[in-house]
Amino acid sequence: MAAPVEHTDVAIIGAGPVGLFAVFECGMLDMRCHVFDALDTIGGQCAALYPEKPIYDIPGYPRIDAAELVERLAGQAAPFAPVYHLGQAVTALDGDAGDFVLTTAGGARIAAKAVMIAAGGGAFGPNRPPLPGIERYEGTSVFYLVRRREDFRGKRVVIAGGGDSAVDWALSLAELAASVMVVHRRPKFRAAPQSQARLEQLAAAGKVELVIPYQLSGLEGADGRLSTVVVADLAGRERRLAADCLLPFFGLASELGPLAGWGLRFADGRIATDPATGATSRPGVFAIGDVAAYAGKLKLILTGFAEAATAAHAIHPLVHPGRALHFEYSTTKGVPGGAV
Repeated sequence: MAAPVEHTDVAIIGAGPVGLFAVFECGMLDMRCHVFDALDTIGGQCAALYPEKPIYDIPGYPRIDAAELVERLAGQAAPFAPVYHLGQAVTALDGDAGDFVLTTAGGARIAAKAVMIAAGGGAFGPNRPPLPGIERYEGTSVFYLVRRREDFRGKRVVIAGGGDSAVDWALSLAELAASVMVVHRRPKFRAAPQSQARLEQLAAAGKVELVIPYQLSGLEGADGRLSTVVVADLAGRERRLAADCLLPFFGLASELGPLAGWGLRFADGRIATDPATGATSRPGVFAIGDVAAYAGKLKLILTGFAEAATAAHAIHPLVHPGRALHFEYSTTKGVPGGAV
């Protein structure tokens, strides 16, 4: 027997920062939300990949840790009583605008008048370096994300990669690790210029060692515990780096999963949208945040926040047909219960 159908106004797919803020924007327009995420917690990549990583480009916060940002966004959404379906990927979307039915992997069925996709880059996982036997060390000595900085206090840490994650964590862990070595195949990094400058300053001061130009070549250890990271240059010359932990930061592999079969138009692996509304090629379905694509798009959290507001206003006529929408600032309208 099929599960009974629950009803809501807007189904939001993705419980990352942008999806959470979309709850607030919809709530301010008197639209109820159910929120779905394949992860078993809210926060998306902020919670799953770098909860303690500082974020510097949130307006009003010179610096805020990812976990705190998620907590504050959840508190902002709370007055509107969203219903969360966590650990439940949406596997099917049936129906049309005003009369959608979503089905989750757990068998739940929710009817919604509109759908807002805030799925980031889709389902994601790390790009693993092709090192024989690496799986023996994963979770004990090899980590693709940092959940707690304190786990690396006093450890000999080798970081591999040349992007923002590699550089940012090298800067952060240099404060508490016994040693930090950064392995990269070329002298130039792909990180923010200011961060690269700070890394070079730490290297000059002897607080970080830059192992360049080298690439990962092998791992040595016993019983899942790493003792040595072997690296090699382009000529095949090897170095052996004493290490307790290896952090390979080679980006994330992502896929859109069932979204790819929902009749949406895609551009470069993301969902093509109208920047004026967030509308996709399927009426009643909107996309916001990193998953949305249009000319000039900046993949920033603050861009996703603005898109959430735009999409919520575009959705309003689907949820409340015939009801005039008078734009009001939150400073004038307030929020339910006088919450702050």
